[in-house]
Amino acid sequence: MALFLRLIEWADDSKNTLVYKYPFKNGGREVNHKSKLIVKESQEAVFVHKGQICDIFPAGTYDMNTDIFPLLSKLAGWKYGFQTPITVDVYFINTKQFTGQKWGTANPIMIRDPEFGMVRVKGYGSYAFKVDDAGAFLKELFGTNSSFVTSDITDYLKTMLVSALTDAIGESKISALDLAGNTTEFNQIVKANIQSKFKEIGLKLTNLFIENMSVPEEVEKAIDERSRLGILGDKTDVMMRVAAAEAMKEAAKNPGTGGDFMGAGVGLGAGVGLGGIFADAFRSAQNSPQSQSEPQKESGRACPKCGASVSAKSKFCPECGEKLATKKFCPECGASVSATAKFCPECGTKF
Repeated sequence: MALFLRLIEWADDSKNTLVYKYPFKNGGREVNHKSKLIVKESQEAVFVHKGQICDIFPAGTYDMNTDIFPLLSKLAGWKYGFQTPITVDVYFINTKQFTGQKWGTANPIMIRDPEFGMVRVKGYGSYAFKVDDAGAFLKELFGTNSSFVTSDITDYLKTMLVSALTDAIGESKISALDLAGNTTEFNQIVKANIQSKFKEIGLKLTNLFIENMSVPEEVEKAIDERSRLGILGDKTDVMMRVAAAEAMKEAAKNPGTGGDFMGAGVGLGAGVGLGGIFADAFRSAQNSPQSQSEPQKESGRACPKCGASVSAKSKFCPECGEKLATKKFCPECGASVSATAKFCPECGTKF
């Protein structure tokens, strides 16, 4: 005589079980009208008869006689009332949220950056999901296994998430510089775009977090360099000229390193370029207001006939030979002073 179950329930003591197939005693799958079904919170029970879903029961306690058997009898064409047992499979579906599921890009995502060109982007984060349609989930993914855990599906879900994220980044056309500042927006876009695909397999994406988006090390260095130059602002050109001048000075101190420097990959063209930069820096220094004022201080006065610069101590113009006044001029500031004066009345220079 077959043994009939009096109570059908699942005490979930796991953290990652999505589907649990109820294990009937002695290998049988028969129930009769004296059994009861208990479905706990965050669970749904699915009765399957001959491979077809009969009904899905949410949380609650159900009497097999009045709540379940009428439906089974009608579906199976049961002719003998509730006296004969019926063979079924009972699946319990865990409908709670499964949080802390990790995702990450196994390979970098290639995007077209408006500032850096083609850039490879990597990212990682976490997400949460739940079973939203127990019937669809059983049909699409579960099959006939005795249990189904989160690890059986997470690789598939991660693939969908990364695909949606790639589309979102590509369509946004924002720079790699702005990725970190738009993670919340990407969360919303990806979550909205992926929801329909989750729904097709009976699931719902409840949360998505993009914890980090990064670019390769060489791109990070380029970004850091651009930031540094941005801080320098209009002083960048001066800094480059000074650096070139320092390099030339170091090469001059060590004659033997000049050839090494050229042979180390810089090349003759680069050396000439550095020389040009150094020359430009020197000319810039000469043409500065301070440099232009220095010759005037050194000359002291101009020839009254030809206008040539004349030393304060000169008695004749070196250009036209014009005899100059014997008036004495300060060699420091060019002020006119008495021929017998020992100190300049303007700047105090001693003669």
